[in-house]
Amino acid sequence: MMTRLLSPSAAARVLGQADLGEVLDLLGRDPVDNVFIASRVAASGLDPWQLGGELWGFHVGGRLSSMCFSGANLVPVNATPESVRAFADRARKQGRRCSSIVGPREPVLDLWGYLGAHWGSPREIRASQPVMSIRESSPTVAPDFRIRPVRPAELDALMPACIAMFTEEVGVSPVAADGGHGYRQRVAELIAAGRAFAWIENGEVVFKAEIGAVTAEACQIQGVWVNPRYRGRRVSEGGMSAVVEYALRDFSPLVTLYVNDFNAPARAAYHRVGFREVSEFASILF
Repeated sequence: MMTRLLSPSAAARVLGQADLGEVLDLLGRDPVDNVFIASRVAASGLDPWQLGGELWGFHVGGRLSSMCFSGANLVPVNATPESVRAFADRARKQGRRCSSIVGPREPVLDLWGYLGAHWGSPREIRASQPVMSIRESSPTVAPDFRIRPVRPAELDALMPACIAMFTEEVGVSPVAADGGHGYRQRVAELIAAGRAFAWIENGEVVFKAEIGAVTAEACQIQGVWVNPRYRGRRVSEGGMSAVVEYALRDFSPLVTLYVNDFNAPARAAYHRVGFREVSEFASILF
């Protein structure tokens, strides 16, 4: 990818609680693409410690027009070419602290165009990740209710599947940094919130998925995984249909996810369930 040179632009600033109204208005313009950041803001407000990072704002005419979350991920929101330059300038000056840049395709790739020369080679660039959504029960696939909410006592049974999914999807193990304590805690939190679902047979996970982000407008499915011994049997279709049922009933009126463009079997399964592509993400992984 061609490296772009930073040119002078208006500066981005860290947003605080006084900006919350404008932040919520901006996030509400696209409940699907913004569900990850909107869910964090809804749960934590704009305090960086509770939010897990800073939210940078870019203003035009005195009004908030674009944002960028800077934490474990760098995530642009409603970003324009001018705001991307400002966010890239701030990110370059502070140095890379994130494990990925992720979000709407064009601003993510533009950010990387500015930052690539300063942040070194990424582990992987996933330049096309279709964002998909569904607003109703699957019209074509019956839910398989062997998939159910995971019980707290089943955490130990679920963890190997979660680790396998993360490693397959991201390319690194989630237990490498701290022995898995932080990742285990996150999975336990999802179970406690009723947002982890699995088909567990004789102590072994056959299928699993979680709802990772939730707002009043939308929720996002993540971590979809099928045990390798059961792949090719369309387990994921009935499983996803069931997760959609739980999500619509208990969490939000719109269910979303995003998937790598090269994962043709998953995309086909989601289409058969009734998901439709509505936008496109990209991810830069470090």
